[in-house]
Amino acid sequence: MQFDGDLAEIRFGAGLSPAVAPPASREEMLSRLQGPDEMAQRFPVSRFEDAVAGAATFRRLRRKRRQQDGKPGYEAADKAFKEFRRSQNLARFGWHGQRLLRHVSTRDGFRERLVLFWADHFTAQGKSGPTRVLAAPYAESVIRPHVSGRFEDLLIAAATSPLMLMYLDQNRSAGPGSRAAARRERLSGLNENLAREVLELHTLGVGGPYSQTDVRQLAELFTGLSVSKGAKFVFHPGMAEPGAETVLGKTYGGGKPQVEQVLSALRDLARHPATAQHIARKLAVHFVSDTPDPALISHVAARFQDSGGDLVQVYAALLEHPAAWEPQLRNVKPPFDYVASACRALAVSEARVAGFRPGQLNRLLLAPLTPMGQRWEFSGGPDGWPEEDAAWVTPQALAARLRWAMAAPRRLVQPLPDPRGFASAALGRFANERVMFAARAAETEAEAVGLILSSPAFQRR
Repeated sequence: MQFDGDLAEIRFGAGLSPAVAPPASREEMLSRLQGPDEMAQRFPVSRFEDAVAGAATFRRLRRKRRQQDGKPGYEAADKAFKEFRRSQNLARFGWHGQRLLRHVSTRDGFRERLVLFWADHFTAQGKSGPTRVLAAPYAESVIRPHVSGRFEDLLIAAATSPLMLMYLDQNRSAGPGSRAAARRERLSGLNENLAREVLELHTLGVGGPYSQTDVRQLAELFTGLSVSKGAKFVFHPGMAEPGAETVLGKTYGGGKPQVEQVLSALRDLARHPATAQHIARKLAVHFVSDTPDPALISHVAARFQDSGGDLVQVYAALLEHPAAWEPQLRNVKPPFDYVASACRALAVSEARVAGFRPGQLNRLLLAPLTPMGQRWEFSGGPDGWPEEDAAWVTPQALAARLRWAMAAPRRLVQPLPDPRGFASAALGRFANERVMFAARAAETEAEAVGLILSSPAFQRR
């Protein structure tokens, strides 16, 4: 099977660019994925630990302002709080610009797409003011370092992340027979959120081979996993349910350290055949089609099992199967992928993005994602963004894409590229006659570029 570089960059990468050559082979794609993370070094985003420190400062300043309410020092406390809150918002906009520039500049588009895929698979987000900025640092510190490792390590990193524990209220879960429950401490009781999502979303999948009893037993095993005041992962023995728990027929506990038992259960779930099928199907749906060839899923799942969840080998199985290279572009790009690939096709410069004030960056590159259907970093629930094309092709979402395509390019690059050359640069061999006709018939360059970017050929991969 002959390798198609244009299709590889469109379907598995960040999109075609006039400034970056597409990959020359599958081997190159996998080799870059295992090499240095050049984009993380060039366009840094705050690590989770540093962002957490900022969240702690936010809470401290907010508390001080409340304490000073009605007192002589209130004005200074209010000013300090508002200035810090503004700095956090500026940082969030800056992180968005950095992540966008990674997609624009990278030679390793497969990595960027995988980071998005796994960050969505392991969705976690802040629910209160000080933690609402932590999604990008979570992806940076928890997801990105593990995309070319083993699935079980990625699962453990995500499931024990402080943001995940707080998002799913695991930090407040106490076993019914725990010392904390006996003392009637103000906790939520046993919380099954994390256990359910680990089984249903992260590993075995909806309809997987587990029961409600397995959910409850895993929830009891998870008790004690919590978050310190400094938002670090800790284990609180006093909240843990004593005794052993049985999940999918295997017993965990019996006097061994409970954290060790939790990790053992996560590794077993990561290696389960149902997990291999679930992850294989999600990868095939995300990268290839809403209705992928069953043979492709079976091939990827078999490699997952045979390799013990070695993700590079899993990706190799995906890339080597003929069904992954069907020439028809099927999947609709979600809004961020769409905007990022458009900026890549336009070869938007680093200096241009860096020159935007936060409000400009928000209006031009972040806020437009919401009417397209994707409020960035705030999906509707722990199942992340939908994969179905129908979610992105509503009349309202398509109208928002058209508005953005017609207005944004002239503010991103000057002068605009020649439309005929731009069609070839943005679509490669997928620049069909209808797209070329629209480029020739447009009255202005801005209209032509907008029609190319809003064409079905550009919006799909």
